[in-house]
Amino acid sequence: MLKGPAGLPQQLSMPDETLVMGIVNVTPDSFSDGGRYNSAEAALAHAKQLAAKGASILDVGGESTRPGAQRVSVTQELDRVLPVVRQLAADNYVVSVDTMRAEVAAACVEAGALIVNDVSAGLADREMLKTVAGLRTRLGEPPVYVAMHWRGHSDIMDSLVDYGQSTVLSVREELAQRIGAALAAGIDPARLVLDPGFGFAKEVRHNWELLADLHEIAALGYPLLIGASRKRFLAALEVDKDDATAALTALVAARGVWAVRVHEAAASYAAVRVAAAMRQAQR
Repeated sequence: MLKGPAGLPQQLSMPDETLVMGIVNVTPDSFSDGGRYNSAEAALAHAKQLAAKGASILDVGGESTRPGAQRVSVTQELDRVLPVVRQLAADNYVVSVDTMRAEVAAACVEAGALIVNDVSAGLADREMLKTVAGLRTRLGEPPVYVAMHWRGHSDIMDSLVDYGQSTVLSVREELAQRIGAALAAGIDPARLVLDPGFGFAKEVRHNWELLADLHEIAALGYPLLIGASRKRFLAALEVDKDDATAALTALVAARGVWAVRVHEAAASYAAVRVAAAMRQAQR
């Protein structure tokens, strides 16, 4: 499962251990760190600190997806993310853009992003999939496209939590539909990554059920990105959310996921190194 997508520097495409993707929220209202890095200068400093502590990928977002969040305009989103993406890419960092909009994805890839991380898997913007399929990065190849399980925008997602008899089978079926749509639009399957969507349109128990049966999502045959950092189902444990995130990182890294998306890099980087050492010993 560790083999990563094509279109990235070689050490990120076929790593020996799970990668750490650091979250760079250039927003005033993100659920965990809204406002802390709400300027290009603060976001850049934070991104470079994440990289220094083990993040191989920096995921820059300008629109909060916290429960209940309202959408911002495309102009606001571009104003927030473009300066950060452009400077990080110029400094030779591997940059991902966290967006649901085709226009933002295209502008950020042109500015140097190598990954489009779309939490809606193309459902929020009907132009996204075909736009991504036609883009080329600064490396001369199509961008990596991350498709997350998603049922609706933040203001309604908490009402979309009916999974019938099986959470994981419902998520797998809905992700399979998005895979089909992405491939039909021309996205290269070698550049497709799946995200099970922890915390999005899911009650606490749904997240744990999905984690327990993660192999069912892996069976779809694509690299997995796990984004569970500081989510509500971890907070429900009544422990430090960053400690819980690092523990979860160790669990999913031991299962061979391609990358984890986290707010704090150091503890998760240590966790993936421990998991890699255990996997190496088992081999």
